Amino acid sequence: MRLTPMRYKNYTWPHNPRVYSIDYERKMAVHKVPFGLYHLQDLGRTRRVMEGEGEFVGADAYSQFGQLANVFYDSGPGLLVHPLWQAASAYFVALRLEQEPRPDYVRYSFTFWEDVSYYSGEVRTFAPAQETAAGGSGVGGGYHLVRQGDTFWSIARQYGLSLEELAAKNPQIRNPNLIRVGEKVRII
Repeated sequence: MRLTPMRYKNYTWPHNPRVYSIDYERKMAVHKVPFGLYHLQDLGRTRRVMEGEGEFVGADAYSQFGQLANVFYDSGPGLLVHPLWQAASAYFVALRLEQEPRPDYVRYSFTFWEDVSYYSGEVRTFAPAQETAAGGSGVGGGYHLVRQGDTFWSIARQYGLSLEELAAKNPQIRNPNLIRVGEKVRII
């Protein structure tokens, strides 16, 4: 099976990193109950952390590492496209040169943290559900409420958007093939 190359922002790896790991974590709190045992409280999941290691080999090995380092210096989150897992908005939080580089070989490691920028801390209100001019079900405020039979592609076509534009407006949708009835899709 040939995998597509990993990408982040404007950088595409010449070949995929050798090792990947993704850590999932759920935060929990333990509350002692007087004269009893305890109560567990689920505080929800936290960010996913993707780590990996790889090598650049060949005459341009150090140049490739330099290009990756330049992407690291570019602040803010970007779209991380992994060859096997779904795409996610992520911050590039660590890049490490694992050895003294040779002209034809550079070993490195990296860390990305998932970004959930859809939470801004502000309270937002939405207008009640209404029929949109295009005939779809809207929730006002530039969102489309997914109904039975809707697909990501049909929503994009309905509002005159390309798939890339609709995907960029909806980073919370990890897999465009799996949208659910009642889900809100941003269209503006």
